[in-house]
Amino acid sequence: MAKDRALPKELCARATIPGIEDARVWGDEYPSHLKAQLEIPKEELHTRIPGIVGVEHNYLAISGGGANGAFGAGFLAGWTEKGSRPEFTLVTGISTGALTAPYALLGSAYDHKLEEIFTRYSTEDLVRRRTPFSAVTSSAMLVTRGLEDAIARAFDQSMLEAIAAEWMNKGRSLTIGTTNLYALRPVLWRVQHIAASGHPNALELVRKILLASASIPIAFPPVHIEVEVDGERYEEMHVDGGASAQVFLYPTAVDWRQVMEKLDVKGKPNVYIIRNSRMEPSWDLVKPRLLPIALRTVSSLIRTQGIGDMYRVYLSAQRDGLNFHLVNIPDDFELQPREQFDPVYMRELYQLGRNLGRSDDPWQRVPPGF
Repeated sequence: MAKDRALPKELCARATIPGIEDARVWGDEYPSHLKAQLEIPKEELHTRIPGIVGVEHNYLAISGGGANGAFGAGFLAGWTEKGSRPEFTLVTGISTGALTAPYALLGSAYDHKLEEIFTRYSTEDLVRRRTPFSAVTSSAMLVTRGLEDAIARAFDQSMLEAIAAEWMNKGRSLTIGTTNLYALRPVLWRVQHIAASGHPNALELVRKILLASASIPIAFPPVHIEVEVDGERYEEMHVDGGASAQVFLYPTAVDWRQVMEKLDVKGKPNVYIIRNSRMEPSWDLVKPRLLPIALRTVSSLIRTQGIGDMYRVYLSAQRDGLNFHLVNIPDDFELQPREQFDPVYMRELYQLGRNLGRSDDPWQRVPPGF
């Protein structure tokens, strides 16, 4: 990217996606579109989005975790087989959770797609290493062309249209998180709004969002997203949403009780968190090389941050009167991957999640330590 196309700091607050003005919000402040919706008379709001008015609400938040996303994919399949998986009003995803979230929103008919994504690809299918010289002079240690192609195959025009239909007909939402590397702030992408915009670049934009959300800093290159200010085009740099948060539901500035009252939500909404990670740290002999050390360090930061994010969602749920449910990879799962994306490891983890999803009651009602 040419330096003269990088978005200047003074224009950051006014930057929008060309042709789709309400495509995203900052994840660390009160969303302006929600504030505007809460000011709409209740009767009018009920006419606009009748599918989520006067009914039970179920929210799903899927965490990051790299190859461990196979656990969440398997858990959803097992939950389907058990027969108790609800239709989600809102689904959010970060990092590997961003790749799962569209399928989770669209329902059990897409479970086989998730199984394919999280059990059939190996490291060489998705990424390749740069030469040592090119690695230190480029934006990342790896080339992600394979991952880009996999996302393009998995998320096609029919999926975009299906997500748009869920939003327009039922009011169901899909939010994906990335990190704006210039601003060091979380960005929440309103994928259902992008899908329903009818903009010719909507599909390409969503694919970029999914790739950015899964782009682990240092290892994967950042994703450049075009924005507009006063008719001029610039670019922002986005990376893994997990650099800002490992799991999220809605900004903590939002009092969800106001949303529940406005929509006449029936009963207490259920919050389900799928954490694609163990609670306890795992042992691993790290090779004394730059990339393994960097990735292991990032993994440590992400793990501890993820625990804090989980507590934050729990406390928001307690404040706003939501039923909290958490599931994570059991600490006694000891198999270690032989490579970054190890199909054998991922298939084992998928089956573990599937078995847990089929069990009588896999949910924790409070986070560990509370």
